[in-house]
Amino acid sequence: MLTIGSHMSIAEGIAKAAENAGKMGANTMQIFSRNPRGSGYRNYEAREVENFQSIRKEYHFGPVLAHAPYTMNLASAREQTYEFACMVIREDVARMDALGIENIVFHPGSHTGIGVDAGIQNIIAGLDQAITGQERIMVLLETMSGKGTEIGVNFKELKAIHDGVKHPEKIGICLDTCHVFSAGYDIVNDLEGVIKEFDRILGLDLLRAIHLNDSMMPFGAHKDRHAPIGDGEIGMEALINVLKHPALAGLPVYLETPFDDEGHKKEILVIKEKLNLK
Repeated sequence: MLTIGSHMSIAEGIAKAAENAGKMGANTMQIFSRNPRGSGYRNYEAREVENFQSIRKEYHFGPVLAHAPYTMNLASAREQTYEFACMVIREDVARMDALGIENIVFHPGSHTGIGVDAGIQNIIAGLDQAITGQERIMVLLETMSGKGTEIGVNFKELKAIHDGVKHPEKIGICLDTCHVFSAGYDIVNDLEGVIKEFDRILGLDLLRAIHLNDSMMPFGAHKDRHAPIGDGEIGMEALINVLKHPALAGLPVYLETPFDDEGHKKEILVIKEKLNLK
């Protein structure tokens, strides 16, 4: 069974977002844990949370993914930026866990000049103050394209974070197809090799989610520019091959392509047709 959805707006609430996703033909969704460009968030009353869970059951949702805000940089050496990031990840892990959301993903961050090793240590410390080990939710590190001083451009950096925290059992990986392609992992011509490399370094058991995005930028460009499925440098065939690969089959898939709900509805339909699931 394919578990697929897209990033959904929660402007009308989390229950409405789930309902809209279900009507699109999706059976999961991704939402922001709070304002992606700021610090604000909304608290949900018990009735809305109940409605959210009821709608999930109605549409047979798989794991839901929350995305931490882009303003959060756990690798930063700037005190104010780092303290904000620590607050956000601590609060949002607890808030999303209370909503019954299975996974929360975040961009590991940019070291802003202090170096990869020091940035990784900041990320580890930030996660350690946020994760108690008692949560049900998993915290996912996202694979990154490597622009600027981003951390997470290769699997070894993600492994260093995972292995360094106090509760590695609560840390997983979200593989973004656009990001890994832009980072220099050739999922078009050597998908098998990339998967074997991931398994060798991290272990496939850590892979919990896939961001399915095409790339506006060429292979190895180290730039994060998402394109609609099949309209970018990766292409439809390669992305369908990702979904078909037996090592990745069954993982929840989330579209972050530059479309509204109607556009994502069409993408989901095309993907299902390509997989002979219609």
